Amino acid sequence: MELRNFTVNDAEELRRLRYGELSQEDVRRMIGEWERFEYLGKYFEMFAVVSDGKIVGELSIYEHSASVVSIGLEIFADFQGQGFGKQAIAEALPICKRRGFKIVCDQVRTDNEPCIALHKGMGFESDMYCYKNQKGHDVYLFLKALE
Repeated sequence: MELRNFTVNDAEELRRLRYGELSQEDVRRMIGEWERFEYLGKYFEMFAVVSDGKIVGELSIYEHSASVVSIGLEIFADFQGQGFGKQAIAEALPICKRRGFKIVCDQVRTDNEPCIALHKGMGFESDMYCYKNQKGHDVYLFLKALE
C-alpha cells in the first residue's frame, strides 16, 4: 500500500469509484485544484491510497493551525476491512510530522465502529463527546500527538 498524489490520469477511475455524479472534466478540474496543495490559504494535500496499482481510497491532510492538522480518510466500499485505512494513516503521520505539525485530529462518525476502533488502536485519544460537524453528522473528535 502506498500514498501518492492524484494526477489527471486518475480522473476516470476516481469518478467511477467516488464521484459518479461529476463529469470526468469536473473530476480533472478537482484534481487540478488539489495539485495546488492549498485550500482557503492553508496547507492541504490529497492522496490516493493505492494497493497493487489500484486506487482503494483517498486521504487528505488539512492544516488547521501552525501545530494542528487533520486527516480525512475514505477507503472505498469494495476495499474496506482489509487494513488499508490503518496503513494509510500510518503512512500519513510521518508526512504530518515532517511538515512540522504537532497534533493530528480526525473526526469519526459516531456510527462508524470500525473507524473508532482503528483510531483507538493507533493511539488516538477521544473524550467520546458527540459533536455535529459541518455536514450535520454526529462525530467524535480523535487527537494524536506526533512525537
